[in-house]
Amino acid sequence: MKSRDTLIRLRRFQVDEKRRRVTQIEMMMADFNRMASELDREVAYEEGRAGITDTGHFAYPTYARAAATRRDNMRQSALALESQLTDAKAELGEAFEELKKIEILEDRERTAERVAEAARDQAAMDGIGLSRIRA
Repeated sequence: MKSRDTLIRLRRFQVDEKRRRVTQIEMMMADFNRMASELDREVAYEEGRAGITDTGHFAYPTYARAAATRRDNMRQSALALESQLTDAKAELGEAFEELKKIEILEDRERTAERVAEAARDQAAMDGIGLSRIRA
């Protein structure tokens, strides 16, 4: 019984760790997307200030070009995290399924113990009743 309790605690810890990993990846993706949006606004501001939107133009603002490169890198990083997020969610699902299997087994075992105890109690009560009838 103790080993199963330990196993359940271990599985719960694993599920919590996987859940934290999923949350961490989602937060990183949100940060990358937020930063990319900010860089989009900065690029648009610089282009508006300079009056040049053609990136091939010789006078295109250097800061706008650098910000656009950083923005593109942020978006690529967010896309790269997408596959990690998918994998982390799959691992979380598997860990959760393992935990549920063990919890269901534990619940069945406890139910069987309660039924057996109730049967013993009923048999004892029946024995008391029979002894009173015979006396």
